[in-house]
Parts: sequence; C-alpha cells; structure tokens
Amino acid sequence: MINQIINSVSQDLVGILGSRQLEALKHVLKKHLTPFIAHTTADPAPSTPNMLALFIAAKRVEGCSEKSLRYYESTIRNMLEAVEKPECQISTEDLRCYLDTYQRRGTVSKVTLDNVRRILSTFFAWLEDEDYIIKSPVRRIHKVKTGKTVKETYSDESLELMRDHCDNTRDLAMIDLLASTGIRVGELVKLNRNDVDFENRECIVFGKGNKQRKV
Repeated sequence: MINQIINSVSQDLVGILGSRQLEALKHVLKKHLTPFIAHTTADPAPSTPNMLALFIAAKRVEGCSEKSLRYYESTIRNMLEAVEKPECQISTEDLRCYLDTYQRRGTVSKVTLDNVRRILSTFFAWLEDEDYIIKSPVRRIHKVKTGKTVKETYSDESLELMRDHCDNTRDLAMIDLLASTGIRVGELVKLNRNDVDFENRECIVFGKGNKQRKV
C-alpha cells in the first residue's frame, strides 16, 4: 500500500522533479508514511468500558464496605444478565419487567424488592452523573410500598430467665449490655475493654459502615 502511494506521487511529479529529487522524495515519503499507516492499522476499535466495574470502584472510593460492594455488584449483574442489553440501552420498561419477574419467581418480600430497586436507581443515577446516559430509567419507578411491623421485645420475665441461665460474669454482662443499650450483636462482638468508660457508664461501638457511636 505504501509503495503504491509513493509510486503514484512519483509518476505525477515526473518531468517536474529530476531523478535525484524523485529518489529523495520517495525516501522521505516512505520514512513518514510507514509509521503512520502502521499506527492506524494497529489501533483496535475503542472498547466499551466496563461500567459495572467502574461503578463499584467509585463506591469503594466513597467508603462503602466490601459487604455492601458485593451486594451492589451481584444485584446489578443479575439484572444485566436477565435484561441482556448494554447499560445505555436499558429502558424503564425493561427494569419494570425485570422487577416484576424477580418478585414473581420466588418468595421475595417487598422490602427486598425495594432494596433491588434502590440499588438499580443508585447505579443508573451514577451513569447519568458520569454522562454515560442522558436520563436514568429508574426515575419513573417509584418506591415500593412496604408495611411496617412491630418487632417483638423480650419481657422482663424473659430477661430474668436468661440471666438465671448465665453461669459466668461475662455472659451476664453481655445480656445486660444488649438489653440496656440496644446495640447490635455485631457491635457487641467488636467491642473491646478499652472502648468502655466504666466511670461514665459509656462505650464506643462500631456500627454499619465502620461508623463509631457512643452508647
């Protein structure tokens, strides 16, 4: 291809340039055209970015826990595999059909369904903010209405029964700490002795998202 171009240019300049000038022209053309053509033919077509991976990376930078990141990734990946469309081509109707199918294929609570909707909303809102899409298709999908249930609490008799079955001070302290502060079991497990202020009857616990709070 390069030789054809050089020969065509040389033929057009025969009679205008001398033989030595034509040879010099051929040398210069070959020098500059060879790397240019090699570069243009070697460049692959631009690949589509992995938007899910970029989204997870962005949420990790924002400080989301690895547990939340795994939940985000699995939820969004399941949707993408079910819809079978690129993110930029997914419509509101596609997502409504997916959520409807997701709800009917198993015993999924409304709370779980709304969690899926909320994660998808976060993902597509990020795509909109990053200019990958013009408008999030989740905007027209409203929050799933969920009923509120009153959680059962332990009665005084149940607490006394648990205390009676404690055979050491440590277990008794755990029961009383859970009952008096309302902290989560996971927060109690992470609690160290130096986190407890015995004088002021306070302690520092690590809650969700590694957030500290005083109880």
